[in-house]
Amino acid sequence: MLILTRKVGESIRINDNICITIMDVDGKNIKIGIDAPKEISIHREEVFKRIKEENQKAAGGGDGDLGALSDLFKKK
Repeated sequence: MLILTRKVGESIRINDNICITIMDVDGKNIKIGIDAPKEISIHREEVFKRIKEENQKAAGGGDGDLGALSDLFKKK
């Protein structure tokens, strides 16, 4: 993990197309602005984890019994 120190108004660049700017600091809260192409998804960590969990549930969770599924196809 790269750790950098920035002040309000200062930025961090990722490649040529992502810019993260420190907008405000209020105690332990920090507001950041992210400028990135529309095709790049940006989520808070807790939202990203929830989306990932929901996608896994929708896809069957990946923990299903593949043997039982195989048996279903063999019966037909």
